[in-house]
Amino acid sequence: MSPLTSPSGNAGQIHVMLVDDSAVVRGFIGRALESDPGIKVVASVANGEQGVSSTARHNPDVVILDIEMPVMDGITALPKILAASPGVRVIMCSTLTLRNAEITMKALQLGATDCIAKPSNSSDIHSSGDFKQDIVARVKALGVRKNAAPRPAVSAPSATPVAAGTYAGGQNTALKQKTPFELRKHLPGEIFRPNLLAIGSSTGGPQALFKVIESFKNVDVPIIITQHMPATFTKILAQHIEQHTGVQTFEGENGMKIENGKAYVAPGGQHMTFVRKDGAIEILLNDGPPENFCKPSVDPMLRSAIGIWGPKFLTVILTGMGHDGLNGCKAVVEGGGRVVAQDQETSVVWGMPGAVAIHKLCTAVLPLPDIGPYVRQVFGK
Repeated sequence: MSPLTSPSGNAGQIHVMLVDDSAVVRGFIGRALESDPGIKVVASVANGEQGVSSTARHNPDVVILDIEMPVMDGITALPKILAASPGVRVIMCSTLTLRNAEITMKALQLGATDCIAKPSNSSDIHSSGDFKQDIVARVKALGVRKNAAPRPAVSAPSATPVAAGTYAGGQNTALKQKTPFELRKHLPGEIFRPNLLAIGSSTGGPQALFKVIESFKNVDVPIIITQHMPATFTKILAQHIEQHTGVQTFEGENGMKIENGKAYVAPGGQHMTFVRKDGAIEILLNDGPPENFCKPSVDPMLRSAIGIWGPKFLTVILTGMGHDGLNGCKAVVEGGGRVVAQDQETSVVWGMPGAVAIHKLCTAVLPLPDIGPYVRQVFGK
């Protein structure tokens, strides 16, 4: 990790504030975070009201915020925390209930950056190695992003329409990137109308999904989506995608038939794959081990899609930490398909899209508002 400067001037450390009414949870998360020398817990408080005042006092890089607390709950505190320290990254941390999932989705719409499922009891807390690794990784990814550069305003889509496969207008952003990459040139046979749209996303993904999928209403191919989220949360995500975009969206279930013009979200805790049965394509959920530390993972979704639809489809990789989707996108490109990625400037974390861009797999790397219009041009809309 490159040297950073925290708000208080300590080079190399990401400053975190914990807001949770459980002292046990705060202690567990605090110890997990400070096991990494690049992270320092600067405040640990028991309710949202204390969180708001502590944010103004400590100016943390990342806040880990519970939902259900006395005095002031997390959803009430969230906008106040964001106002007290513009640019702070907030991770909502809650137990897996439908109510908490719904509130968490609202929090993401109000400006929270990410969410994580909290261990539900004290025995889970002390035995949950995966949770410790996950929260440390998220804090480091988000803390680096905030310290690396101020987040720019998101530009409007390009006004001038362009031909599919030749997107220009200054919006392919190789020259603007902090990390250099090269765009792929279209090869003969690669200009085609796709028969499938596949999307992978992670940190910052829900808001990005709402933005791009709103452009896909009436696109007459299936849309398959893997967003890294826990079980329960993905069901609520599917509902919110439909509410925001008008595209009929489902959380994937075993045996569910895939239909054109509809979107399917991989359920948390299972990989979404596909099978052809009696002339139809159905979802086949896979309870195998995580891939790229993720379950669901983008790679098994893409591998399975290639086996069913063939590789000539369009894959979009949105904001997210890690490199999930890289191997699947390699296979898509090797078979003649296309990959589009979100650019670094508009990504919350340029991990997943950066991986496919750096490996020269992308025919376009675009700001978030331009991805939808680009895809519609590919589909001739």
